[in-house]
Amino acid sequence: MEIQAPAAPSFLQQPTRHLFFTGKGGVGKTSLSTATALALADGGKRVLLVSTDAASNLDEMLGITLANAPTPVPGAPGLWVLNIDPDTAAESYRRRVLAQMGAAASDGERATVREQLSGACTTEIASFDEFASLLSDDSSAYDHVVFDTAPTGHTLRLLSLPKAWSGFLEDNDRGASCLGPHSGLKMQEAHFKAALAALGDAARTTIVLVTRPDKGAINEAEHACEELRALGVDNQRLVVNGVFQASDPSDAVACAIAELGRQALDALPASLRALPQDRVPLRAFDTVGLPALRALLAPAAAADHAAELAAELAADSAGGSAAASAASMATAEPVLSQGGLDALADQLAAAGHGLIMVMGKGGVGKTTVAAALALGLVRRGKSVHLSTTDPAAHLAATLEGEVPGLLVGRIDPEIETQRYIDKIMAAKSPALNEQERALLLEDLQSPCTQEVAVFHAFSKVVGEARSAFVVLDTAPTGHSLLLMDATGAYHRQMVREFAGHTGARIVTPLMRLQDASYTKIILVTLPEVTPVSQAAALQDDLRRADIQPYAWVLNKSILASGTHDPVLAARMAGERKQMARIAGGLAERLFVLPWRSKAPVGVAELSELVTAP
Repeated sequence: MEIQAPAAPSFLQQPTRHLFFTGKGGVGKTSLSTATALALADGGKRVLLVSTDAASNLDEMLGITLANAPTPVPGAPGLWVLNIDPDTAAESYRRRVLAQMGAAASDGERATVREQLSGACTTEIASFDEFASLLSDDSSAYDHVVFDTAPTGHTLRLLSLPKAWSGFLEDNDRGASCLGPHSGLKMQEAHFKAALAALGDAARTTIVLVTRPDKGAINEAEHACEELRALGVDNQRLVVNGVFQASDPSDAVACAIAELGRQALDALPASLRALPQDRVPLRAFDTVGLPALRALLAPAAAADHAAELAAELAADSAGGSAAASAASMATAEPVLSQGGLDALADQLAAAGHGLIMVMGKGGVGKTTVAAALALGLVRRGKSVHLSTTDPAAHLAATLEGEVPGLLVGRIDPEIETQRYIDKIMAAKSPALNEQERALLLEDLQSPCTQEVAVFHAFSKVVGEARSAFVVLDTAPTGHSLLLMDATGAYHRQMVREFAGHTGARIVTPLMRLQDASYTKIILVTLPEVTPVSQAAALQDDLRRADIQPYAWVLNKSILASGTHDPVLAARMAGERKQMARIAGGLAERLFVLPWRSKAPVGVAELSELVTAP
């Protein structure tokens, strides 16, 4: 199938003021959004690039330090970058709410409100408040605002907030306790309504669904398409990133990769096929630095940039060709590797029970690794509960079957929220009159109740690992960090409440996560610069909370595949650099999962990953 890339993607030809890039983790949202913002700035526009992802890697791509205020990008006149930092946004929100209380408020009342505003739901709504401001007049200094969003599930939650909060506020004249006093919530109402209007206005906003020629990524894009339409957001278009075409029909690996992509695109769902569409070829280079980002959407520049990198690699290989150098690298053993997932499953099974949390950037294969390890433990005679905190929830589609000894569950936000509401109402209703019950239910129906409910469900799953194995497939990094924040906040609250109680002993979820004999964190990454950087950053965040990752899994390694395709050979050279980087002290243990011509979907395929060769 011939892929003819246009001189520029069609979404750049008549761009709306707001451009949202969303999709499954790892499909290239950050690369495409940044390249788009750069192209608009190079064309003479004033552009603000905004990250709503708590785990953004824009700093590495652009070589700058991100801040919660617009920062100019050196070498790109007209381009500014803003990172919506959840902690900074929450503190700013708290100050504005406290200011609304007026001088008559006592110190005790202010302390109570600040405590109310310390939870995860406040962080979420504060981040949304920043986001909503950028859809209104607060960004009038820019011709375009380009949003690099978190992976799909978290982004759908963000985009649904205007509708959720607008509906909650419509008949609510008191405000919600989890967000402080009436004035603190009501003052956001105009922002919510303006954001909702801007999101659905095709003249102002375009939602760019990003996917790769991969069944899982396409399924998530289809889900996002339908969810957005349910929110009244029909102004969508599709970009298929990383379309690969084999250059040599004798290269079996390259041809297999190209064929998998072709099959996925041939099966594109009708809802996505109906959208305006662009396709971006797989490039031979990582999109780090302005030259690479400028080359991503320009075919001629891409060829020139790839040629420069090939020349550098050839020079480094003492006169050999780039392809030959990369091929020689492929024969070397992966550094640090202690084997495949079968060896990791053996090590984990030796503990008898415990919590195994599989974490990492979206799109690196967390669900595959979690499902395979759960099956590996079952095969080794263990009872296992496999669950997920990911709003996108791919576990069932990955397993495609039931296995004796394996319980598969999901922390479903909607179900858990209703359970939490029912529990609180049942506990408190008997002591309340009819009006008080109505007010309590009104408070519990606010959108931030979901964050509390999900944390309670997570805590329950963590506790199950006292007597069995629990394998948890977590949401992409940014969303998982918010859950970690909630875990830390709960721990601090419990410590305060039990302070001074002689003989009292508490065990919080955070304490279980910090216990290396109870919890083992598995960080999954791909052999590329951005996923490795994000895994390293996640590891740093965990260590600051006194949580030490147990091992890294390097997924989809092509080092030993034997391909000589020039695009893939260049990417193998990049993989080797990342392996050396991991060997420099990032991981105590490394397990390598090679690239497979057949997607690891279904019990049989997943079981192969944890079976010794």
